[in-house]
Amino acid sequence: NTVGLPYPGIEAKIIDENEKTLLRNEVGELVTRGYMVFQGYVKDEAKTEESYTKDRFWKTGDLALVRDDGTLKIMGRSKDMIIRGGENIQPTEIENFLTTHSKIKDAYVIGVPSARLGEEVCAYVQLIDGETITDEEIKKYALEGLAKYKVPKYVKAADEFPMTVTGKVKKFELRKLAMKDFPELENELK
Repeated sequence: NTVGLPYPGIEAKIIDENEKTLLRNEVGELVTRGYMVFQGYVKDEAKTEESYTKDRFWKTGDLALVRDDGTLKIMGRSKDMIIRGGENIQPTEIENFLTTHSKIKDAYVIGVPSARLGEEVCAYVQLIDGETITDEEIKKYALEGLAKYKVPKYVKAADEFPMTVTGKVKKFELRKLAMKDFPELENELK
């Protein structure tokens, strides 16, 4: 479950928010440098500068780790990270766990507004054809394998998800949908 080794001629490392290089098996942002790496935005020097580290590695926006064998494992996108009460939560961890349930075909997890905690965890699940399950059953299952703070507060089953042409879910659209599906979230914005 890795993307392999960096391509020859490309340097890759994992850094924290202070641009400190992390050790193997520590999750941080993947940064790369080399002759084939993105060189910058046309006519946007400011955006180009914020896309690079001080030592000119390009910030990919991917959360990743370097495994013991040197291969890279992508864990998700930094912009998808949910920050709930100071805890950083990677949606892919919850998505991967929820899809181990025998009735759940697919799961997508997003952060939604919380006045008290900053964000709460919200999960949209697609059930296997012909299956039924309650939101409470999903939450109970999540408690069996996830830390309590990672258990979705909001859960909704859906038959389909807004997708890009490349087959990826549009999480920004899911966030908009959550505001409609869970009207109580409007109170969290006040």
